[in-house]
Amino acid sequence: MRRAAPAIFAAFALAAGGAFAQPAAPSYGQPSAAPPAGLGEVGIDQHLGASLPLGAVFRDETGRTVRLGDYFGRRPVLVGFVYYQCPMLCGYVEAGVESALRALPFTAGRQFDLLLVSFDPADIPSIAATKRADFLEKYARPGAEKGVHFLTGPPESIAAVTTAAGFRYARDEETKTLAHAAGVMLATPEGKLSQYFYGIEYSPRDLKFAMMEASREKIGTPVDRLILYCSHYDPRSGRYGLVVMRVVRLAGLATVGSLGAFMLVMFRRDRKKARAGGAAGEGAPR
Repeated sequence: MRRAAPAIFAAFALAAGGAFAQPAAPSYGQPSAAPPAGLGEVGIDQHLGASLPLGAVFRDETGRTVRLGDYFGRRPVLVGFVYYQCPMLCGYVEAGVESALRALPFTAGRQFDLLLVSFDPADIPSIAATKRADFLEKYARPGAEKGVHFLTGPPESIAAVTTAAGFRYARDEETKTLAHAAGVMLATPEGKLSQYFYGIEYSPRDLKFAMMEASREKIGTPVDRLILYCSHYDPRSGRYGLVVMRVVRLAGLATVGSLGAFMLVMFRRDRKKARAGGAAGEGAPR
């Protein structure tokens, strides 16, 4: 126990450092005082606990007809909305996801799945296949092809899933593009939305904790679970922060445990000395 105590305190220090070192989250998708003209309907509303429409019909990158529910039931699912002919922002979202997943100890297809859904009905499976191949090449994680999926679909399916997820977008008639916010969201294996992450850069630490919670802590190491216990997800920022009282409580338990172990060792040593002294006394000449 004495050897374990420093490791526990080190874990607390790492948790504290990670929690306070995170930069402030961008406000993509959050209400603003004066949104740009014509873009007031664009944003991401958090529908935590809402269920995605698992019966919605899409096509995968091979052109095969699939249901959204085909990708649920086993692992947490990281969901992102992009469109494959986007001239700017969607590429940054995809790059941000790929960068975060490369730094994540979990692998797509094993501990979680990644689902990128196009919200443009004009996108077709061949474009999705090209995008997926490029993503997998950069991700470079063996076996990830089983857990990375790029979908296209009809307007009614797109409307159903984006509405359920709170993803609001609009067509910009001036540029003939789709105006939208940036962010991804995590769903439980049952298809319920559990956490949102805004912007184009995503913390691997926050994603890891979110996936652990969404899986009911079936993934991750014991140290990960200890640090997760000391953290709390803030829906407003989309990040995890340190819960000081939990750290203090666990630190107190670690201290009590260390003292108890020390007292037990000392008690046993005293007993051994007493026995040795008794045996020496019995063997002495009378």
